[in-house]
Amino acid sequence: MLAGGIIIAIMIVPIITSVSREVLRSVPRLQREAAYALGATRWEVTRIAVLSYARKGLFGAVILGLGRALGETMAVTMVIGNRPEIAASLFAPGYTLASVVANEFTETPPGIHLEALFEIGLVLLGITLLVNALARLLLTTFSGPALSASYSNERSLELNP
Repeated sequence: MLAGGIIIAIMIVPIITSVSREVLRSVPRLQREAAYALGATRWEVTRIAVLSYARKGLFGAVILGLGRALGETMAVTMVIGNRPEIAASLFAPGYTLASVVANEFTETPPGIHLEALFEIGLVLLGITLLVNALARLLLTTFSGPALSASYSNERSLELNP
């Protein structure tokens, strides 16, 4: 289990990093210059002007990485051990829902076993929908008013030079 977690972490870090880098580069120069003009230090500009402006995009990068991690089947299937037992140790082999579907779907004759695999797929779909709904809720809860206020301030600066 631990090896599967490490592999997934290594796989999603570049995705989150590249998307976050592009989000931070897309912050308007006017936003940074306005903070410098008010006497902010480099750290304050980064923390207040850049990160508050890019919060929504950074959160989207993390959710994109989480979606990649949830959808990854084969890397975990190859590393995790494929033993259908629940173990208390992180070092013991295990079996994920996606691994069950990937390993057993092609060899399953029609019947109750095939229906169970479809139900596992339905559970995976439910987990995906739940994570996306939670991400949407967190996005609207934590970044709604701050982003709209910074956007309206930026628009007023652009319209009134």
